[in-house]
Amino acid sequence: MVDEVTERGVARRDVESLVGMPVGDLDLYEHALRHRSLFRGLTTDGTESNERLEFLGDAVLGTIVADVLYRRFPDRAEGLLTRTRATLVNGKALAGYAEALGLGPLILMSENMDSSEGRSNQTILADAFEAIVGAVYLDLGFSAARRFVTDVLDRCVDLEEAAADRSNHKSRLLEHVQGLGLDQPTYEVVSEEGPSHDRWFTVAAVVAGERLGEGEDRSKKGAEQAAAREALATLRDREKAEA
Repeated sequence: MVDEVTERGVARRDVESLVGMPVGDLDLYEHALRHRSLFRGLTTDGTESNERLEFLGDAVLGTIVADVLYRRFPDRAEGLLTRTRATLVNGKALAGYAEALGLGPLILMSENMDSSEGRSNQTILADAFEAIVGAVYLDLGFSAARRFVTDVLDRCVDLEEAAADRSNHKSRLLEHVQGLGLDQPTYEVVSEEGPSHDRWFTVAAVVAGERLGEGEDRSKKGAEQAAAREALATLRDREKAEA
């Protein structure tokens, strides 16, 4: 069977390999792959490149990632979910997804852009990935777009790591020491200085009877968080040295 190819040379086989499923309107995917450099110097109405599909794909992608995070992490607060989504859909992340998929060689661009390493340009890759998401959504519907995006996330991202609450160092230390089979950490006040309205606390984080980190802050809770951060760093440094 002869592979279908668009006028600009986009092959159905390549697109279906890229998105991981059969597609319908091949011309739509060609549109998603057209970088604006193709039309430089030409009179156009601004719709010939992939920028409109990029706009749509950005919105679809954000919705899918939000949905994935909401369902996957029912115990995480809104602020953490928002920060995690931002990490997963920023330009660097999107370019990484595009590179993992091998999207660069398929992008249609001018010879000048191609010779200027346009196929490895992070912005061009990120924009093309969003445009492909938009194309899948228009061609096959939201469920297919969700399948495509979640497959990419499963391939490229450790969601548990991405959604870790890095601001709560005590929780992270607790999870880490429990994973090592140790008792939960305790916190000891090393010193408490200053007048009542301007106290300064120094607290030690103790793991398995050993002080592994100290932290200072105007509040006891803040000092505990700082101590937990230092203790976790100490444990990880030891593990690396022993590896």
